[in-house]
Amino acid sequence: MITTIFFDLFFTLTVPVYDEKLNEYSILNLTTEEWEFYAENDSLYNERALGKLTDENEIIKRIVEKIPFEITVKQQRDLLKARKCRMKNALNNVSSEIINTLKIIKQNNFKLGLISNADRIDCKYWLDSTLATYFDDAVFSCNVGMMKPDHRIYNLAMNRLGAAPENCLFVGDGGSDELLGAKESGMKTVFTEFFDKKKNDSRDRIIKYADYQIQHFNQIWDILKSRESGTM
Repeated sequence: MITTIFFDLFFTLTVPVYDEKLNEYSILNLTTEEWEFYAENDSLYNERALGKLTDENEIIKRIVEKIPFEITVKQQRDLLKARKCRMKNALNNVSSEIINTLKIIKQNNFKLGLISNADRIDCKYWLDSTLATYFDDAVFSCNVGMMKPDHRIYNLAMNRLGAAPENCLFVGDGGSDELLGAKESGMKTVFTEFFDKKKNDSRDRIIKYADYQIQHFNQIWDILKSRESGTM
């Protein structure tokens, strides 16, 4: 019996959309793709997502060090402001379908947990967010020094909610091999494309580790009802 549902955060529950008026890439006269090439550099991202880099100003400084032209102090301040604003908005501007589904799940006495690869800026406003009110616990990689798909982060999340693997469901968009990690940790898994429709090669790689696949977020409740009734 499923008693506890764990969710990924970004591209599963919300998307950190760039604001047209205040965003990181336009401050530097870059395209979105150019900005993300530097900002999402794997080694740098892993450093901050593992909590090895925690100062907000230092996070921005390390990103702009990758950019091959001079960045002013004012631009760095503006970058930090824009990034914090984007993450704050993402945590509060949540789809009504997601909120309504979480509300139904909570009303039916399921525990909800979050497992997110995130840095300090990404999760800065979590406790003030609309989403946080529905969750019993949230595990952010930067706070625990572990990242998905490391089995330890799933085990920590389950231990904190007193849940056994066979009673857990993990829902995610499949980034960072998170479904593989969840499945190898003993959870049932749900691959969601509610926000992010994957290309065929990516989908094929992810779906191997998914017990269920959904296109609409409210289908999670259908899965839970079906499992309880023994029809799925």
